[in-house]
Amino acid sequence: MTKKARAQQIVTELKTLYTDAQCTLDYKTPWQLLFNTRLAAQCTDARVNQVAGPLYEALPTLDAFAHADEKLIEDYVRPCGFYHTKARDLKSCAQILLDDYRGRVPDTMEELLKLPGIGRKTASLVLGEVYGKPALVTDTHCIRLSNRLGLAESKDPYKVELALAKLIPEPEQLYFCHRLVHHGRAVCTARSPRCGECALAPLCPSAKP
Repeated sequence: MTKKARAQQIVTELKTLYTDAQCTLDYKTPWQLLFNTRLAAQCTDARVNQVAGPLYEALPTLDAFAHADEKLIEDYVRPCGFYHTKARDLKSCAQILLDDYRGRVPDTMEELLKLPGIGRKTASLVLGEVYGKPALVTDTHCIRLSNRLGLAESKDPYKVELALAKLIPEPEQLYFCHRLVHHGRAVCTARSPRCGECALAPLCPSAKP
């Protein structure tokens, strides 16, 4: 079986296992998704979701963020870690979105990467979730599982993205990554993967008996 054929079988199996898999970050607007993904750096999505409710109740608009005291933003995002940098990035990002994009989140990788603190992972998630574009979100789960499944051979997010782009059909890419997150949490965990319980074991070169 070719690697591409095996990848397609993995895609099919994951669709069966996690039919309704969605983004694990809660959001109501495109800019909230952008901000939440920034907050999720070195932090769990669950923690971000806990922080996001009070944060957006206090600062419900981009204008509110742009004019907020940075210390206030820090107080809300402190549980997410690196709160000085994250608060600064959210405030600056709000100002840029208002000044340069009339409050609209950009819809190209190039423009998104110019925003403070925004990398390819965040940009890809926004492009896929908000604009329905092909998107490979190479977070820690995606990188770990792609390597274990033999679909990639690197820990570098961009190299994993390039490897998967050759194997995963564009319409499947975003939800393939969402499903890897769910599988990575439920079965193929970082420290003790439960290969004996894994439906992907017959397709996985790393599976242990």
